[in-house]
Amino acid sequence: MTVGNLFAQTSIGLKAGFTQSSANYRTSLGTYPRDVTGFNAPSYSLVIEQFFEKHAGAQVEFQFLTTGYAASDSINMGNETRFTYLKVPVLSNFYLGNSGRFHIKIGPHLGYLLKTDDVERVIEGDLVIPTYGQESDTPRKIMYGLTAGVGLSKLFGKHTIQGEVRYSYEFGNPEAQERIFDLNFTQLEFSLAYLFRVAD
Repeated sequence: MTVGNLFAQTSIGLKAGFTQSSANYRTSLGTYPRDVTGFNAPSYSLVIEQFFEKHAGAQVEFQFLTTGYAASDSINMGNETRFTYLKVPVLSNFYLGNSGRFHIKIGPHLGYLLKTDDVERVIEGDLVIPTYGQESDTPRKIMYGLTAGVGLSKLFGKHTIQGEVRYSYEFGNPEAQERIFDLNFTQLEFSLAYLFRVAD
């Protein structure tokens, strides 16, 4: 494959959707993980997609994502904290079909924390998730984890429309002061993307 042909398989576009976030945490080593509910928030991405073969490719995204929790459990009830990240998934893509295609995407992601907001704080206590948006809080800036998604793509010449459902799990723990042992987020994302092939 020549450089010209490789570049001809590159598409660039925009993606928009919304994410449903949730979290689980452990106050200390050996304790049972507690699940807390999350919230819905919009997400926006710049997408660069590369076709290496007819049924395989890769993509990089630059995504603005808000995750966190808006707890309705009996322990954290009324507390809400939001983390806004610049998230970069690097995904392997696999396709079935021609102009109308089913796709599977999977790969790691890395992100950087842009800001944290303690939207509401009602409950305090030893079993409660600590604050992360106060001046004395120093949450870790780096997020990392795995992302996987499935969806449908429709090609119209140089144009592609993609609908997708995606799930992400965070291995990175924002807690840096050892107030709790572990805090992890998950996101369920629903999105629609428009891509344009940049060269013939």
